[in-house]
Amino acid sequence: MQIRLAVREDVASLMELLKRVVPLMRAAGNLQWDETYPNARVFERDIELGQLWVAEIDGAIAGVAAVTTDQEPEYAQVGWDIDEAAVVVHRLAVDPALRGAGVAGALMGKAEEVAVERGIRVLRVDTNTQNEATQRLFPKLGYGLAGEIGLGFRPGLRFYCYEKRLGG
Repeated sequence: MQIRLAVREDVASLMELLKRVVPLMRAAGNLQWDETYPNARVFERDIELGQLWVAEIDGAIAGVAAVTTDQEPEYAQVGWDIDEAAVVVHRLAVDPALRGAGVAGALMGKAEEVAVERGIRVLRVDTNTQNEATQRLFPKLGYGLAGEIGLGFRPGLRFYCYEKRLGG
C-alpha cells in the first residue's frame, strides 16, 4: 500500500469510490454523506490546498482522507479549545472491497505524520454516531471519545468527537 497526496487526475476515481461507499453507509443508517457531500469540488479544493491523501493498492485508489487543520466551531461543545492547533481528519473513506486491509489505519497514520511534521501535538476527528466502523477504529488508534455534537451544515445528524494527543 502506498499513501500519497492526491492529484486532480484522482477526482474521477474518488467520485467512483463514493458511489461504492455512500449506498452502504446509508443502508447501515449512517446518513453522514449523500449525493451532495462530499463532491468533486470539495475534493478539488482539498487537492489545491495539498491536504488530500489517497491510499493506493496495486495502482487503484483504496481509500482517501483529508488531513486538515480545519476545526468546526461546534467542537467547542465537547470542551475543546478550537484555537489550539490541531490536525483534523475529514472525508475518510475506504473502498468496501478493501475493508479490513488496514487502509483507514494507514491514512490515520499519515495524519499523525503530518501533525509531527508541523509540530502539532493534537489530532481530532468526528464521525457520525451511526458509523460503527470508525467508532471501533479510532479507540484502537489511541483516540479518546470527547463527546457528541451536532454540526450546523449537517442538520439532524449527531457526531462523536475523538481526540489523540501526541507525547513529547
